[in-house]
Amino acid sequence: MKPKWKRKLIWLYAKIVKDDGSPAYVARGWALGMFIGCVIPMSVQIIIAIPLSFPLRGSKIGAALGTFITNPFSVLFLYPAQCWVGNKIIGGELTWEATKKAAMGLIKLDLTGFFQTGETLIISFFIGGLLLALFCTPLTYFGVYYLVIRYRRIKAALREKRRAAAGTKAE
Repeated sequence: MKPKWKRKLIWLYAKIVKDDGSPAYVARGWALGMFIGCVIPMSVQIIIAIPLSFPLRGSKIGAALGTFITNPFSVLFLYPAQCWVGNKIIGGELTWEATKKAAMGLIKLDLTGFFQTGETLIISFFIGGLLLALFCTPLTYFGVYYLVIRYRRIKAALREKRRAAAGTKAE
């Protein structure tokens, strides 16, 4: 029996490559979800990602699932790092410990640490998120595009191979 994480990766791969639409359509949806997942706080990501996928003509499933870069486990690492990097970019004076405490307060919805750091943390969060999004979004787009193209080529080759095998049996 495969470990649980391998089954989840196989499920995710199947969701990516079997989505209807062109490879660009699928990749746009996933890249949009990744961007929203990096920049927008966790509680409203899907509410923003799915409606945006309509005018941007991206996969709705990809947009929703792409936001899961931030999940209850990854935010324990991403949000503090994102806030700290953003703080360093704007020249803030927050230490790693203060940033981590405030970001953990955001995660736990304990807003006392958040209100103590206030505006600086909010700006740091969004700037750090934009930096992460600038890195992850193109990687997601081209990675998903490649996976969809590769899957469809393999599937077409197998279909052709079966047709050829069926043709030789009929003769």
